[in-house]
Amino acid sequence: MWENNIYFERAFEEFTDFLQHSRLTPAEIRAVLDEIELANNKVHGYGSRNFGRNLTECYRRLCERDICPADLDRVMSFAERILEQPLELIDGVQETLEYLVTRHDLVLCTKGDPEEQKLKIERSGLAPFFGHTAIVKEKDAEAYRQLVSSLGWPAHRCWMIGNSPKSDIIPALEAGLGAVYVPHERTWHLERTEIPESDRLRRVNRFSDLQHLF
Repeated sequence: MWENNIYFERAFEEFTDFLQHSRLTPAEIRAVLDEIELANNKVHGYGSRNFGRNLTECYRRLCERDICPADLDRVMSFAERILEQPLELIDGVQETLEYLVTRHDLVLCTKGDPEEQKLKIERSGLAPFFGHTAIVKEKDAEAYRQLVSSLGWPAHRCWMIGNSPKSDIIPALEAGLGAVYVPHERTWHLERTEIPESDRLRRVNRFSDLQHLF
């Protein structure tokens, strides 16, 4: 509902500029960081602080010069500045939620560091549209099953709306929910994967198109 990954991408660009690796391209550095993130996210979760931890590990692994504390502080600062960025709503989100909340019960389900996610939700101004907010460690099928069960809602009457095939769409379908895929060009590449066809799957071009579905 708001821009997020663009700030992580900018932090990565700052990181590669600072690293100044003599041989590896940004894409090759990204591959190393991906490996670190896939392992660490299972333990530490998501968010800018954990991203900073991952960048630091990547720096230690790839740095071609002596490492000093100031360098590590600099690497962490690339991630810490993500929290300082203005929160920018995606086009159509505000008015679409204003429409949907008059017709449906809305729940916000997100993953990441709880305090960081709460701050983003507060800054977005969107909290009043949602009757319930769930911040989970991982958005998988079991998380969706537990969520709808805790609310007392039948899964087949619920729809998950999101831009991530890996965390929003596929696990929601596996849990018996319907799913609406809203593509976003800045979706984190580790969240991208092929979405299998399903009679419970809908695709729209933009968030505002949800007003035509619901």
